[in-house]
Amino acid sequence: MARIAGVNIPTQKRVPIALTYIAGVGPAIAEQICEATNIDRTRRVNQLSDAEVLAIREFIDANVTVEGDLRRETSMNIKR
Repeated sequence: MARIAGVNIPTQKRVPIALTYIAGVGPAIAEQICEATNIDRTRRVNQLSDAEVLAIREFIDANVTVEGDLRRETSMNIKR
């Protein structure tokens, strides 16, 4: 099972669909991630190599606000 941004993503789904299970990643951002990491959109998560999963993880960490950081930011905006 692939773990990206603290979330276990489903292994039997296509990569763009599985990435949407991460809070802060929608269909458009999932497509951008696939383009940036040169991963075919028709591949399943269980077909990805460790290097490809690492590339996705690094891209998300560097370019997208997700999960805990996103929730914290939203919470602080509401409190303000």
